[in-house]
Amino acid sequence: MSDSIEFIGMIQAQKVSEIHPARGPAIDRDYVRAFAQAHEAAGFDRVLVPHHSTSPDATLTVAYAASVTERIHFMLAHRPGFVAPTLAARQFASLDQFSGGRLGVHYISGGSDEEQKRDGDWLDHDQRYARTDEYLEVLRKVWTSDKPFDHEGAHYRFKDAFSEVKPVQTLNGRPHVPVYFGGASEAAIPVAGKHADVYALWGESLAQAAELTGRVRAEAAKQGRNVRFSVSFRPILAETEAKAWERADNILTETRRLRVVQGFGRGGPQQSEGAKRLLAAAEHGTRLDKRLWTAVAQEIGGRSNSTALVGTPEQVADALLDYHALGVTTFLIRGFDPLEDAIDYGRELIPRTRELVAQRVAAQRKAA
Repeated sequence: MSDSIEFIGMIQAQKVSEIHPARGPAIDRDYVRAFAQAHEAAGFDRVLVPHHSTSPDATLTVAYAASVTERIHFMLAHRPGFVAPTLAARQFASLDQFSGGRLGVHYISGGSDEEQKRDGDWLDHDQRYARTDEYLEVLRKVWTSDKPFDHEGAHYRFKDAFSEVKPVQTLNGRPHVPVYFGGASEAAIPVAGKHADVYALWGESLAQAAELTGRVRAEAAKQGRNVRFSVSFRPILAETEAKAWERADNILTETRRLRVVQGFGRGGPQQSEGAKRLLAAAEHGTRLDKRLWTAVAQEIGGRSNSTALVGTPEQVADALLDYHALGVTTFLIRGFDPLEDAIDYGRELIPRTRELVAQRVAAQRKAA
């Protein structure tokens, strides 16, 4: 078990969440700057910049956020298929250089045909994962090759591909930007086992997380690899458990109200296997394990990471420790009040969780 944990937050180009409708221009530079700096001050290790087919460019958002911060690392959400992997490799290596080695990339093959078609991608779900497999192979080769190479595959064909710029970061002695990867389908798991440095899953129940991480470990073992794991939650904190649940109820009420105002019905499942797994958890109740809350996920069709851990900072830290016991060493946490919650997490939740993990690891070492 790792003796270190990583906390990842999420920043967006404007204030928006299930309870905060987007207002004003799509890019608010002042908000992005404050948001990124708040995560750095709160003790986060990294922040995710998400991707959507209608949103501002995530690569440029990372570049701006990196320019107004000093220490915090980034996780760029990237969909293979819209930029050639040779060009993406040079872009990511350049961004890693300019940011001082602070870049990681989360590769999302795509869980919605509708989303993909907005950018001209007509491959089906399983074909997208096959393309991602080849895409990541090319990326790694561009980063590590010291001379031009040719490539001919099912999706890409290159002659004399090469990059003068290599990433600052190295893994296993080779230039390499860390690969974060998500996808729970049968098509996704072999790709995860082959390529992922960190495999990311949404906030499932403990039983679901144990099953899924076990499948990924088995696939990685076939490749002689080890994979780290990340789980995503939306912590809802308050000074007492009763107040935390009251806040959760208010969040659900406002989510429902805004969906009516915006003309949305209750969300149905996407193609995404991760979304289906969150809805499957919700079928067993809105409160699972110690304090996993699935009501918002159920309301919006399991879209994105939408399950919460509800309680005091101490209670939520204790719940995170249960996932750490399964081998999870990265937690992606973001709030329904995005900026305010990021600041709040830094006060108690993040330091308390780090303390509990350190105590557990020390006790295990002593017992050994």
